[in-house]
Amino acid sequence: MILFSGATLQQVGLVYTTAGKAGFITGLYVVFVPLMGLFLGHRPGWGGWAGAGMAAIGLYLLSVTEAWKFAPGDLWELFGAFFWAAHVLILSRLSPRVDRLKLACTQYMVCSVLSLIVAGLTETMSLGSIGGARIPILYGGVLSVGIAYTLQVVAQRHAPPTHAAIILSLEAVFAALAGWLVLGETLSLRALIGCVFMFSGMLSALLWS
Repeated sequence: MILFSGATLQQVGLVYTTAGKAGFITGLYVVFVPLMGLFLGHRPGWGGWAGAGMAAIGLYLLSVTEAWKFAPGDLWELFGAFFWAAHVLILSRLSPRVDRLKLACTQYMVCSVLSLIVAGLTETMSLGSIGGARIPILYGGVLSVGIAYTLQVVAQRHAPPTHAAIILSLEAVFAALAGWLVLGETLSLRALIGCVFMFSGMLSALLWS
């Protein structure tokens, strides 16, 4: 249910804001994880706090390039960021205690059922539209969800939640690099500085713990 809430709020927010701001606001979970973890007795240490701060600054430089103007979708993305942070914390607690593959498959099943119910209530679904989007659906389902989230569940058996959040935030860096390598997009000096901040944040959390 947490995974479903984070994903749904993120997608609703994207309708009403830009992709750059959505990426940055969603990525704020890198800061929310250590803050929320305090209530669970987690102590990320100075390296974790510094790493989370640098990752957030890097996300801003990498994702938000236009003049900041508040959009209705920004609030949806902010709510979603709290659920993504909760997802990281819950996995850190459950992954060492239960069968990780069963945990991963169960969360996908619940998320899928809830998503289908909401889609049936709020949207018009047809076989034609599903068939037209089959490539993105298969890519997102098999690679982004099936492989990536399963690896997250397995890895969080040993990774502290703050470290996991910072490493996961590098999604924005890999997206920028993939856009440069595959799509021929240009990386501005601002974006490169953002990447440096995010990598520095990851190293700070991992080496200065």
